[in-house]
Amino acid sequence: MIDFSSFHKLSYGLYIISTEFDGKKSGYAGNTGFQVTSNPATLAISCHKENYTCGIIQQSKKFSLSVLQKELDIAIIGDFGFKSSENTDKFAKYQWKKGVLGIPVVTDSCIAALECEVIQEVDCGSHILFIGAVKEAEKLSDKAPLTYEYYHEHYKMLAPKNAPTYIDPANLQSEEEKPAAEKTDDADMAEHICIICGYTYDPAVGEPSLGIPPGTAFEDLPEEFTCPICSAGKDYFKKV
Repeated sequence: MIDFSSFHKLSYGLYIISTEFDGKKSGYAGNTGFQVTSNPATLAISCHKENYTCGIIQQSKKFSLSVLQKELDIAIIGDFGFKSSENTDKFAKYQWKKGVLGIPVVTDSCIAALECEVIQEVDCGSHILFIGAVKEAEKLSDKAPLTYEYYHEHYKMLAPKNAPTYIDPANLQSEEEKPAAEKTDDADMAEHICIICGYTYDPAVGEPSLGIPPGTAFEDLPEEFTCPICSAGKDYFKKV
């Protein structure tokens, strides 16, 4: 028997992984980044094959890893974690700089940044493990880092479906770890807030931009409903 909630006890950080090739910047929020060796300094990241950024890293052979700080505007994770660089400029709203390797390095809400050249790729099935030699490293702040545990417990957030740590909510054992939307017994007119970006769905107003009329309870929204701000699904909403 596998208790999937036990995977949440593994320790991770949260990072913004970025790269660029042929003028196209790309990046995503990830929690799988770790030091492999100290001499020479080597890092590894795990990237889903379906992530647009994965293909860009394979072409550029470079990536930057920016360590997110504990207290931040969670919208940065919504933008980098739940949208695609293929059709979204994720860097437009945030501070970043061109690194020594010629790739973007996100500095907004980050406490450290490292740039790497890919020296090996390992096919892990759904993901590619990129191993990179560190070519530049910079400390940006003395603030505490954002951990996956804090992200999960404080913000009550789940991992995106392409994340290495994604767990189907149906497999979570404890009631407190199930999405708030699943706990509601009866449909009502309560507001629901997106825990990714803070957008609030008000049933009295509906969502005209998505063709949802006023008077539509959150429980009556179609299952394919997504947040109009960050595109997070219904599982990422909680009752106000």
